[in-house]
Amino acid sequence: MDRRSFLLGTSALAVSQLVIGCGGKNPTEFKVQLLKGSIPVQTVNQFRKSLKSEVKLKFTPINQIQELFEQLKRWKEPKVKNNLEKWTGYIPFVGDNKVTKADLVTLGDYWLKSAIEQKLIEPIEIEKIKQWSVLDEKWQQLVKRDQKGNLSPQGKVWGVPYRWGNTVIVYNREKFQELGWQPKDWDDLWRNELRSRISLLNQPREVIGLVLKKLGKSYNTENIDQIPDLEQELQVLNQQVKFYDSTNYLEPLITGDTWLAVGWSSDVVSVLGRYPQLSAIVPQSGTAIWADLWVQPTGINKSALSSDWINFCWESNIAKQIAIFSKSNSPINPNIVLSDIQKPLQSLLLTNREVFDKSEFLLPLSLKTTNQYESLFTKIKMAG
Repeated sequence: MDRRSFLLGTSALAVSQLVIGCGGKNPTEFKVQLLKGSIPVQTVNQFRKSLKSEVKLKFTPINQIQELFEQLKRWKEPKVKNNLEKWTGYIPFVGDNKVTKADLVTLGDYWLKSAIEQKLIEPIEIEKIKQWSVLDEKWQQLVKRDQKGNLSPQGKVWGVPYRWGNTVIVYNREKFQELGWQPKDWDDLWRNELRSRISLLNQPREVIGLVLKKLGKSYNTENIDQIPDLEQELQVLNQQVKFYDSTNYLEPLITGDTWLAVGWSSDVVSVLGRYPQLSAIVPQSGTAIWADLWVQPTGINKSALSSDWINFCWESNIAKQIAIFSKSNSPINPNIVLSDIQKPLQSLLLTNREVFDKSEFLLPLSLKTTNQYESLFTKIKMAG
C-alpha cells in the first residue's frame, strides 16, 4: 500500500536536498530522509537554532513512502563493486563511491512489519524520548513489535509517530445538494442515488475494511469467509463503483465523472483548497488511520541528534506547526485549534475522541488472511 505525497506552498522541503549549517571545520552532520511535504522548512531552521553546537543538517525530501522503503533496502544490500554504478544513482548521499545512510527516515506504519522482518531498521532508544510516557496508548501499541514485526506489548519500539491522517469520504457538495442529503458514514455509499457514482481505492484492505466497519466489525478481522453478509454487501457496493484506483481516484470526482470518492486525507488535502465544490468527512463509525514515523536505519552510528530531533518534533508548538502545515493530525498534540486550519480542510482532522477510538490502523495479518482479502476483492471486481 502506498500514499501519494503532496506539496503545499513554497515553505515545504521541496528542493532535492536542504543543507543548513555553518561553515566551520568538520561540523557534526545529521542526515534525515523524509516524505516531501510532511515537515515545513521553518521547523528545520528552528531546530538548527535550538542546537548548542555546530551541526550540518541534511534534510532530503522524497516523493513517496515506497521510495523511502526501497532506499532502506538498498542500504541493506551488500556493496558489490560491479553493481555500484547501477544503484548509487538512486542514493542522494553518494560521493566518491561512498554510501552514507541517513540517521532517520520517514516510514509509514503499514511498512513497519516488512522493515523489521527484513532487518532494515533498528529499535529506537525510547528512554531518550522525553514525552513517551504521555503518548496515547494507541500509538505506543502501534510501534511496539516483536522481531517479526508483529504487535507485542513486550516488544521494542521500532518507530516514533510525528503526524497521522485517515481514510475519508470526499464528495461533490453541489451534487449532494441536489440530492437533499450529505454523506456522514460508510452506509451512505450503498444509497441508490450513488449507483456508478463512486470511486474507491484499489486496495483490498481499505474496501473490504469499510464494509466490515459498516457491519460493525474491525478492519483487521481474521477469517472473513466466516462473515455471512460480507460478500453480498461487497457485491452491492461494487455496483455503486465506477472506478477503482489508488493513484488517480480524485480526478473523476473533480471532472464530475463521479460524485463521491474514498481516499487518504494526505491526497484529499491537496484538492480541497482548489476545488470549492468538494467537501470531506471522517465516517462516524470509524475509519482507517495511517501514520508517518521516524525510523532508524540498520547499521548506522547512532547519533544523539536523532532523539533531539524526535523530541523537538514533539514539542507542543512544533507539533502544532507540523500539523497545521501538512494539514494532518498530531500524535502528541491532538487538540490543534481548528481556527488555525483553513475551513475547507478542518474536516480532515479527526478531533472527535469517540470517532478516533472507533478508528483503526491497518495491522499486519497472517498470509492466509491476506490471501482471503485479495481473493475476495478480485472476485468482486471481476463479477462487476
